[in-house]
Amino acid sequence: MAASTHTVTNQAPPLVGYDVFAADRALVEAVDRHLDPELLKEAREELSALGRTTGSAQVQEWGALANENPPKLRTHDRYGNRIDEVDFHPSWHRLLGKGVSAGLTSAWSRPGGHLRRAAGFVIWTQAEAGNGCPLSMTHAAVPALRTDPALAAEWEPRLTSTVYDQELRPASQKAGVLFGMGMTEKQGGSDVRANTTEARPLAEDGTYALTGHKWFCSAPMSDGFLVLAQAPGGLTCFLVPRVLEDGTRNVFRIQRLKDKLGNRSNASSEVEFDGTWARRVGDEGRGVRTIIEMVAATRLDCVLGSASLMRQAVAQAIHHSTYREAFGGRLLDKPLMRNVLADLALESEAATTLAMRLAAAYDDGSEQERAFLRLAVPAAKYWVTKRCTPVAVEALECLGGNGYVEESGMPRLLRESPLNSIWEGAGNVQALDVLRALQREPGALDAYLREVGRARGADHRLDGAIKNLLTELADLDGIEARARRLVERIALVLQGSLLVRYAPPEVADAFCASRLGGDWGTAFGTLPHSLDLATVVERARPVS
Repeated sequence: MAASTHTVTNQAPPLVGYDVFAADRALVEAVDRHLDPELLKEAREELSALGRTTGSAQVQEWGALANENPPKLRTHDRYGNRIDEVDFHPSWHRLLGKGVSAGLTSAWSRPGGHLRRAAGFVIWTQAEAGNGCPLSMTHAAVPALRTDPALAAEWEPRLTSTVYDQELRPASQKAGVLFGMGMTEKQGGSDVRANTTEARPLAEDGTYALTGHKWFCSAPMSDGFLVLAQAPGGLTCFLVPRVLEDGTRNVFRIQRLKDKLGNRSNASSEVEFDGTWARRVGDEGRGVRTIIEMVAATRLDCVLGSASLMRQAVAQAIHHSTYREAFGGRLLDKPLMRNVLADLALESEAATTLAMRLAAAYDDGSEQERAFLRLAVPAAKYWVTKRCTPVAVEALECLGGNGYVEESGMPRLLRESPLNSIWEGAGNVQALDVLRALQREPGALDAYLREVGRARGADHRLDGAIKNLLTELADLDGIEARARRLVERIALVLQGSLLVRYAPPEVADAFCASRLGGDWGTAFGTLPHSLDLATVVERARPVS
């Protein structure tokens, strides 16, 4: 029997046993808005089932265990044979297997597939973000492989399968496979044209032997990898299978696993190629163009991943404040705490709304939507991923000392929060990519302006922000040095236009007043006091 001094009072219960999808009003409304009505019933049932699984005590335990038990590299077996294998905790395999079976690698071939997958990705990675990398890479490999119809016919059914097979054996013997990617090298980083890995043609047409290294190779336990290397005709994309068709291991030497700040359940590695067998994807010298659609898809997943993390952080903060009492009442009812929570909720809803709009554009596939994505994806990747860390920090602070303790899960969210801003090109890379789109593809700006123009006249602060953005776009003097400022405005105006059109008036009003109208401080919790903040907070509260 516990001593009376150890009676536990005024502690919030764990946020567990709930439907992560149904509890997220912004996400539910985005699915309803963008998905074909004929698909809606099935999609809602599918996403709610995934939401209940994600919110279960068992899956939350899997996430914690996978994070606490990071992967381990085994370079050799007991007899001294080189094997280059990565051992994962069983919880990692359970998480990844559930993600695959939930269709998070099968967006390309089913109606509304991108929107449904995007919503599922936002839901599922709230349990543990570390399994998001192989899910993302496998999904994103499809458009790159489609540049070679023969390769696509061979590999796409395996990539889009809902079967998870963790065994290392020839891909032809597996019902489902995973893909990774290797682009960066230690001397070049984001400047992939500085790559030195050499590709020497072999006798069989389209096959090569690779010699070189990759500084960051994602998901090294995968069945195949898309990598860049220098062929005789220039930088080229290649498919490197982990196991060859005769059952022998391809030369894929894992030198070490990265000891990372966060994302610890996922293996990131340095690898060496030494006569490694590879098959060319696309033409020689067109490696960047071949792999660029894969990069665009993974950049969208960075936006989705950050939206997922923000949603979980905000849900935890509001849940805690609903139950925790201080100074004579619930934290949730204190005007200053309500301001903080509302501010965080705005950031989360804006991220989710934008991410789902981008996913819907992928499903549409029209020329105009492709032009819109060309500008909107790097802008969203720049801004949403950068907002993730301050949201995680402030949400953690809402829990006070409890939030600083590992058992709360908040430190894991905080450590994860910078990743998506770095992965697939950090902030400057995204900002410069937006400039390239503006300078080389006028249709991209036209599509963007058409999109934000749909909300013109609905809010004077949004109208003013659009006008100011057009003024900035007209001034090319020193454009590179102020690219971050420009891209930030592009993203904020787009978020504002979407919220004005689709969100409740209280949400749109608060966003436009603070993010576009300038009535905002430099920290969360500085929204105008006259706004209906209670409604904004209640909308974000995780109740299903």
